Amino acid sequence: MAKNIFYRSLMHIALTLSALFCLLPFLLLVAGSLTSEREIALSGYTFFPKELNLTAYEYLWRNSDQILRAYGITVFVTVVGTAAGLLITAMLAYPISRRDFPIRRQLAFYVFFTLLFNGGLVPTYMLYTTVFDIKNTLAALIVPYLLVNGFFVILMRTFFTSSIPGEVIESAYMDGAGEFLIFWRIVMPLSVPVLATVGLFVSIGYWNDWFNGLIFITDSKLYSIQNMLNRMLLDIEFMKRATQTNLTSVIADLPSRGMRMAVAVVGVLPIIAAYPFFQKYFVKGLTVGAVKG
Repeated sequence: MAKNIFYRSLMHIALTLSALFCLLPFLLLVAGSLTSEREIALSGYTFFPKELNLTAYEYLWRNSDQILRAYGITVFVTVVGTAAGLLITAMLAYPISRRDFPIRRQLAFYVFFTLLFNGGLVPTYMLYTTVFDIKNTLAALIVPYLLVNGFFVILMRTFFTSSIPGEVIESAYMDGAGEFLIFWRIVMPLSVPVLATVGLFVSIGYWNDWFNGLIFITDSKLYSIQNMLNRMLLDIEFMKRATQTNLTSVIADLPSRGMRMAVAVVGVLPIIAAYPFFQKYFVKGLTVGAVKG
């Protein structure tokens, strides 16, 4: 008994230290965003800046209207894209998980093939701009990811196969339920853990996405938060290089390093706030396919 308590305490200490080590980079990020440009240049980044400097956040506050609009676009894209992505992923993974589906192996191979090869940037750009004509629309921030990540399809298929009892589906058939009714009323409610896990990954992908906005969006009113913050960083870097103007002394004080940190803090905070609500489902989803004793 004493030995079990000792090992349990040791594991708790080890996990606590691991969690603290994972937290340290974020704390350094916040501290760097509150450090003046001059102090960073002289002393580097530190967990305890000599004096708090809010210049980077003041710069962001002066552009708060644009940032709030970009936040609204990102929230909309993340919510709609995650819901649609989960639906498409589940509707593709469920037939593959059914052993009586006629083209199960062919469809599974097609999904796996997409993990190894893709069409490339130029064909992708031409497809979405000339065929689907979604350039400078919100669809350009949503649709490309709706082609679904093959890994998520395989993960969800594994969950359906290992966690949805075949007897339940057979009994539903005997009661007269059709495929869509079984999918919506039985399979989906039993798949909350994997849906939450995949949904977390998909939502993070939409939230952090800047590439689609970079190649498909030129209208600043449609910038997502990542594109907006990236544009601010580029503007500051451009002004910092303008050493031949009369504003050199002012430009030198612009918080380019602290601004990078503040941008990262502003971009990551909503995801950190949402993660605790998905944590229990996330842990359950990661154990999909585990060997049960």
